[in-house]
Amino acid sequence: MASVGTLAFDEYGRPFLIIKDQDRKSRLMGLEALKSHIMAAKAVANTMRTSLGPNGLDKMMVDKDGDVTVTNDGATILSMMDVDHQIAKLMVELSKSQDDEIGDGTTGVVVLAGALLEEAEQLLDRGIHPIRIADGYEQAARIAIQHLDKISDNVLVDINNPEPLIQTAKTTLGSKVCVSYL
Repeated sequence: MASVGTLAFDEYGRPFLIIKDQDRKSRLMGLEALKSHIMAAKAVANTMRTSLGPNGLDKMMVDKDGDVTVTNDGATILSMMDVDHQIAKLMVELSKSQDDEIGDGTTGVVVLAGALLEEAEQLLDRGIHPIRIADGYEQAARIAIQHLDKISDNVLVDINNPEPLIQTAKTTLGSKVCVSYL
């Protein structure tokens, strides 16, 4: 059996493993690490971008068994993607969370996150601290929510006329598999 490393102990007597060849691996730090994470997130977002919207293109996905799936559904595409980078995995989890909570918008949330990170990268290049960027995004989100509250309409539902609700449901479910049942 090959040895993976050496057992050592810290100053409190707790054991830890020193992995062989660990000194040969490089670890990104600071701005380089942030840019690496942004690049991985943008790669996922760029993959999804072309499938967004009513004119979105289909993706042909081949799984490990060789089965082919053709879809433009973000949740399906992301669930079939094999990603290694931790930030790319986080983007996939973001999409799953959106699908679980809302049931739609999986592609949009990933593309939006990618666009925000792309802008953040430019701000980082200009020397702006990551905390200031995050604070700016939080402030922008608050302003956007306030604006959406101002421009939203309340729609009265007439129990005797369900047609507007049916049309809304058809529009919402238009890209989903269940549209064939409506």
